[in-house]
Amino acid sequence: MALTGRLGLLALLGAAVPLLLPSWWTLFAIWGALLLLVVLDLALAGNVRALRFHRSGDTNVRLGQTAHVGLIVENLGGRRVKARLRDAWPPSAHAAPRTVKISVPPGERRRVDMTLVPSRRGDRTAVTVTVRSVGPLGLAARQLSRSAPWTVRVLPAFPSRRHLPAKLARLRELTGQHVALIRGQGTEFDSLREYVDGDDVRSIDWRATARRADVVVRTWRPERDRRIYLVLDTGRTSAGRVGDIPRLDCSMDAALLLGALASRAGDRVDLLAYDRQVRARVEGASRSDLLTAMVQALAPIEPELIESDAAGMVSTLMSRVRQRCLVVLLTDLNPAAIEEGLLPVLPQLTSRHLLMIAAVSDPRVGEMAAARGDLASVYDASAAERARAERRRLTAELRKYGVEVVDAPPDELAPALADAYLALKTAGRL
Repeated sequence: MALTGRLGLLALLGAAVPLLLPSWWTLFAIWGALLLLVVLDLALAGNVRALRFHRSGDTNVRLGQTAHVGLIVENLGGRRVKARLRDAWPPSAHAAPRTVKISVPPGERRRVDMTLVPSRRGDRTAVTVTVRSVGPLGLAARQLSRSAPWTVRVLPAFPSRRHLPAKLARLRELTGQHVALIRGQGTEFDSLREYVDGDDVRSIDWRATARRADVVVRTWRPERDRRIYLVLDTGRTSAGRVGDIPRLDCSMDAALLLGALASRAGDRVDLLAYDRQVRARVEGASRSDLLTAMVQALAPIEPELIESDAAGMVSTLMSRVRQRCLVVLLTDLNPAAIEEGLLPVLPQLTSRHLLMIAAVSDPRVGEMAAARGDLASVYDASAAERARAERRRLTAELRKYGVEVVDAPPDELAPALADAYLALKTAGRL
């Protein structure tokens, strides 16, 4: 039950009557009249307890896009229910409209369409549906709150997918399947063919040439069926924001582009999200299902405000991967976290696998380093230069262990990581 402002106004007007006729009986009469009106109004209001709620609509949506969810209101009672309905969602879901008026005849249904434009990744679950049916006098209302479960999973936005056609074109050039000024080269023997002008003489197969009347050359293709293991650091450093984007979201975007590219290249791609325990894992997915599996696994992950356990991550990885593979670790080049956590266990990892570390750099640091406007800017520039020097020193230290390092701003990290992968494939290092 809910009382309206009209009842309060009526009670205020009734309070003036005892001033003219001061008596307890007058006061009791006013209270009794108001109570009678409230009971009558509630009796004439629609029976909201006879309503049942069902949902339908989208269950997945990309971050920044629009999802549509329908709420079906069914009236199982014997009277028409006129009410105001509020469908409550988390604030980050940005659901609209917030409230609607409904009129449901007995035995019929009405549909309320909700539009969601989520601003955060993860699962967005409907909270409650609240219905308020005001009586004809407008003094009181029947009110009911019920749950109508529905979850919309907000997937990573994947803005770097616009770079995928260009990277695939480079991959086709590498395999020799694209008409270009260069001839595709690889490191795995593919087949023999006749020599044509422009072929590298170092590709001539002299034994096969001796058995034939024509000069024969070997053709090569890039390695296929190699294993790429993507590891996302979900510890405290991934919670930092670069501009308006969390580092973890930038890492997810880069991982999705590299996963899509590597699967098209014929390599096997696996994924591990880890801080002090496994947060998500994708293994053994087919080429057609890989991207879907990755976005579904990454969507609900949030940064954990704890220090990542590098030793546990390496141990988990070594137990899952027996053969040599390319391990791509997406983390932050934080000197304290890297030197105290990763460096002590780095030889154990690099002795069996090729390691590539991808990190997001803050473009604001470069802007601060170039500023010289006033005394405060000079101090900011000094601090920025020191931070950049520490980052360069840490990068050089990692490269001494044979680690490939990709350090780029948020908008450039994904394509830079894809280019580094293609460079390794071209050089035959996978």
